[in-house]
Amino acid sequence: MIDEEWSALPERGVAAGRVLDEIRALRAGDRPTHGGRLFAYVYDPGVGGLDELARAAYAESAHVNGLDPTAFPSLLAMENALVGAAARLLGGGPGTSAPEAVGSVTGGGTESLILAVKAARDARPEIAEPRLVVPASGHAAFAKAAHYLRVALDRVPVDPATLRPAVADVAAAIRPETVLVACSAPSYAHGVVDPVAEIAAVAATAGVRCHVDACFGGWALPWLRRLGEPVPPFDFAVDGVTSISVDLHKYAYAPKGVSVLLHRDPALRAPQYFGYADWPGYTMVNPVIASTRSGGPIAGAYATLRHLGADGYLRLAERTRDAVRGLAAAVRAVDGLRLLAEPESTVVCFTADDPDLDLFVLVDELAERGWHTQPQLSYAGLPASVHLTVTAAVAPRVAEFGPDLAGAVAAARTAGPVRLSAELLALAGALTPEALTPELVAGLAAGLGLGGGPAGGPLPGRMAVVNTLLDAVPVAVRERLLVEFVGLLQRPAW
Repeated sequence: MIDEEWSALPERGVAAGRVLDEIRALRAGDRPTHGGRLFAYVYDPGVGGLDELARAAYAESAHVNGLDPTAFPSLLAMENALVGAAARLLGGGPGTSAPEAVGSVTGGGTESLILAVKAARDARPEIAEPRLVVPASGHAAFAKAAHYLRVALDRVPVDPATLRPAVADVAAAIRPETVLVACSAPSYAHGVVDPVAEIAAVAATAGVRCHVDACFGGWALPWLRRLGEPVPPFDFAVDGVTSISVDLHKYAYAPKGVSVLLHRDPALRAPQYFGYADWPGYTMVNPVIASTRSGGPIAGAYATLRHLGADGYLRLAERTRDAVRGLAAAVRAVDGLRLLAEPESTVVCFTADDPDLDLFVLVDELAERGWHTQPQLSYAGLPASVHLTVTAAVAPRVAEFGPDLAGAVAAARTAGPVRLSAELLALAGALTPEALTPELVAGLAAGLGLGGGPAGGPLPGRMAVVNTLLDAVPVAVRERLLVEFVGLLQRPAW
């Protein structure tokens, strides 16, 4: 029997108006994507009419297929325009040190990073066991790329004070099998820019490509530099930087998902392509992972960039910078909280030095007050922290944040830290990834209040207990628990 309430394929078709009402009802349970109170996942410029423009442009090209650029030259023209804009902003193009910079539009930052690793790996076919050197603060997508592409991952630790890798440690990690060295501008977790120039220099000395992951900040840092902020060199102006990734669906404020992967010259990009003619069908050639691609996101991004222009992005960067300063001041004003790093991009990241102040409880208390932040677990000597991705839409809300943060801290102190039961602590201490059977994880999930969304029960309103458990177990167990927990949430609606 089909549950007609949740089935995507009911026995009889449903009227269009009712379907849209159902989607709106489901969306009512989501985090707010606008309004400046969500500090992760979405990027809101707070510009009136921009959503409507992007949606209209998206609709115009939604059914255009990026599989064959000769069939849909409109998409090719818009993609080339986006790549050119990104290259110019990041030190490439005519009159620069990277006059032949080229690139591709991808579906997101993870795809850009996977392709950067693929291009580096495939450029060195003589290396049987390729390796990738990345700071421990590098985005998790590098680990995903290494896993997918069977490239060994060499993580370089970061200094707990500077949150950056030591250049000497990066140099020491490079081996004859290393095909790529990566760094961040900035790192997502803490918002600090790695020593790109120095890392690129040691990579070049070793004859290895250097990729700068500027997915998060590549469209923000250049505008902040124009505003007079002390942004260190990180783009193609740096000798030795061979590729850069920048997400347009972040601080270019384009619809998701649009990223750009740039290479210093066409020869460096060539191994990124996949071409295949050894079958009786159409000859396949793809610059990215997907074959069929909707033109909607590319058209939406093109419309967004054209509408905002350089002057618009400069104004948005100024608002964002001012919001970052205000939020950082609010954190400094609260006893027991400490900025993990002085903000130098669009991130405010803080921790708690007071043992009676549980950060995970604080995150829940902020959510109760309408502020949706991102908790980060402790890792390799770095404390648990709270991450705020700051966008231009936050600026009008900054004055509200300070009092709410102080109130949330007071409430968290009153509630006290999460105390896991002795039985759960004992179980957590004995857990290994191999011991985590689906039955055991289902029992843990039930005990922690994890349901399955609309089809399987409500999601928990507070996550402090879940985060405390994850923080208490080794990284390998965290990963397995997260996989199993999400697997429990993602079940078919029969």
